[in-house]
Amino acid sequence: MAGFRVARARGCPASIRGVIHAHLDAESVGRIRLAVSPALEAVWWLRYAVTGGRHPVFGDPGAAARWALRHPDVRLVAQCLSVPGGPTYMPDLLTPKPAPGPARRTLAEQLQAVAGTPPEEAAYQVCEVRFLDGPVPGDVLDAVQAGVFAARAANGLRQFWQDAVADGWSGLKSVLDADVAARSGEMATYGVGHVLRSLHPDIAWADGRLTIRKDYDETVHHRGADVVLTPMAASWPQVSVQVAEPGTAVLGYPATGVGAAADRPRRPAVARLLGRSRAALLGDLAAPRTTGELAARHRLAPATVSYHLGVLHRSGLVLRERDRQVVRYRRSAEGDALLGD
Repeated sequence: MAGFRVARARGCPASIRGVIHAHLDAESVGRIRLAVSPALEAVWWLRYAVTGGRHPVFGDPGAAARWALRHPDVRLVAQCLSVPGGPTYMPDLLTPKPAPGPARRTLAEQLQAVAGTPPEEAAYQVCEVRFLDGPVPGDVLDAVQAGVFAARAANGLRQFWQDAVADGWSGLKSVLDADVAARSGEMATYGVGHVLRSLHPDIAWADGRLTIRKDYDETVHHRGADVVLTPMAASWPQVSVQVAEPGTAVLGYPATGVGAAADRPRRPAVARLLGRSRAALLGDLAAPRTTGELAARHRLAPATVSYHLGVLHRSGLVLRERDRQVVRYRRSAEGDALLGD
């Protein structure tokens, strides 16, 4: 790969023995914090979409998630994700550490961090680690060699978020926020060690060392690192580990409230596939309606309705008809079939 030869000396999953040892000094322990990671959630939902997998609680990732794969930048990211029976490493640049600060800015800051990854770092993570044992897909290699992989990856994650995650994010985030609040209280009452030992049966903490059972072997020593513990819904009930480098150290653990969701009444199948708002709009389009009519009927902002209609139209589930200055939407035959009409 001309122009992008990077040494393989850094800590990366090179063997399959099953234990990660992360040694943390006192300063690193003192800087441990809790935060939600929207980028990490999006990457895992994209992984379900590209592999045909099903979440153990929420099931199928949805038609909108699969439709998003038609976008070339979404496909670019998807080709770099881990697959069952294949490499477990996913490029860390796709899941930046959530920065301290208001949660409303986290996703935008993470996407900015993805786009700002230096080309040589993107080349290392993608070509020297992710595809260490196999050929790099052609369009991925082209993007890396052109120095645009990071910018396209950020755009792909943004596009996938808009098409497949945004509509259901408020519900997921409420579960994740509740976990953060509960564990913050435990940290204040019982200490950091108690929280680390309670995250997951595969995670142990003793004598300044995190021991994590995983499908590769790795040992790292961190001094003055900022380690983020992030509750996860998409990866539930697995652990998501990213601790090789102190600048990107994130440990994703199963959020407590996700398991409880399995015992709750399930939403209708179409709502799980499309998201509640899109499913409601699709169900209301047996007769042609304008954006304004739908906004009034469903008590949604016209801009929100317009966005959802755009996703449904691109997915082939609704048709758009113009009558002079008025645009009306109605369900297509594919939309009728999805609803069982």
